[in-house]
Amino acid sequence: MRRALVHTRRVGRWLPSFVIVSSVAAVALLGAVHERQLRLVSTAWSPFTNAPGQPRFALDLVEAAFGRIGVKATTSLVEPAQFTASLLTGAFDGSGAAWKDAERERVLLFSQPYLENRLVLIGRRGADVSATTFKALAGKRIAIVGGYSYGDTIEGAGPTFVQSRTEQDSLSLLLASTVDYMLMDELVVADIQTNYPEQAGTRLQIGTTPLLKRALYLAVRRSLPDAESLITRFNAQLKSMIVDGTYHRLLHVDWINADIDGDGRTELVPRSDKAGVAPPQRAYVVTSAESGPPRAPGAPQFYVGRTLYNNWTDVPDSYKVSNSQQQSSDKSTLSTFTFTWK
Repeated sequence: MRRALVHTRRVGRWLPSFVIVSSVAAVALLGAVHERQLRLVSTAWSPFTNAPGQPRFALDLVEAAFGRIGVKATTSLVEPAQFTASLLTGAFDGSGAAWKDAERERVLLFSQPYLENRLVLIGRRGADVSATTFKALAGKRIAIVGGYSYGDTIEGAGPTFVQSRTEQDSLSLLLASTVDYMLMDELVVADIQTNYPEQAGTRLQIGTTPLLKRALYLAVRRSLPDAESLITRFNAQLKSMIVDGTYHRLLHVDWINADIDGDGRTELVPRSDKAGVAPPQRAYVVTSAESGPPRAPGAPQFYVGRTLYNNWTDVPDSYKVSNSQQQSSDKSTLSTFTFTWK
C-alpha cells in the first residue's frame, strides 16, 4: 500500500509536465496544419525570379517577409507567354513579382513596390555610356538575355538587340567585341563591382542612367478572404527588413538608400552595425519612389545602430569597423553571380 502511494505521488508530480508538453506539441501541430499557404506564379527573370538555388532576389525577399508573419509562399515558374493568364484565371493565389497594369488591378491587390528592375548600359572601358534612351543608340548592337520580359520598351527602339543565354554570355559577347553594349540590372552590376572591382574598373564602362525601369510588387487575388490582411502585413515587414539588414543580405549589397524615418527623404543604412571604416561610395536604392527630394549637397544622413546621424562625422567610431569578414560569411550561404573575364 505504501509503495502504491509513493508511485501515485510521483505520477502526480509528472502529470502537469506531461500535460504541458502534450499541449505544446498539440499547439505546434495545430499551427503546422493551419499554416497559411500561398501558391504564387512567376516567370524566370534572373536576378529577380528563378528556381531556388538560382539568383532570385525578389522571390527571396517575398518569402522572407511572409516567413516573418507565418505564411509559407511557394512559386511555380511558367513561360512568359503563360504568365498573365496564369495570374488572372485563378490557377494561383498571385505573384511575388508582378508589374502593375489596369487589367491586373481589377483582379489583384498590389503591395507597395519593394524592388525595381533598373537596366543600365555597359560598354567596354572608354565607351560612351551616356545615352538616356534607346533611340540614342540606333545602329548599335546590344546584348540582352533571351527569354527575359523586357516589355514593349525595346520593340523598334533603334538598336539591334542580340539575345544571349545568360549574363555571363552577355559579358563574353561584350568583351569579345561581338556587341557594342550589354544591358544589365543594377543589382548584378553592384555584385560585379563588389566581387570583381579590378575587372569592373579596368575593363568595363558602366552607365548611371537606367534605360529601362519598372517597379516590382507582390500581388494577390482580391477574391482571397485575407487578401487585404496579407498585403498590409507584408508591407509592414519591408522597412523592418531594411533596418535589421535582411534586405542587404538577400540583395548582396552593403548599403541601402531608403526613407527610414518617414520624412520623405532617404537615409543611408548599412547591413549591420559594422558600418565600415569610411562612408559608402554607393548605396542601392530599393525603388525610385524611395529617392525623395534631395538633401543639402554633401549632407547625407546615416541610420546606424537604430540611430539617425546627420553626417558621417557624427557616427560614433564604435560603428566604424570593417565588415569584410561579415560580408564573406553572408555571401557564402546565398546564391550570387560568378563571372569569368576571358
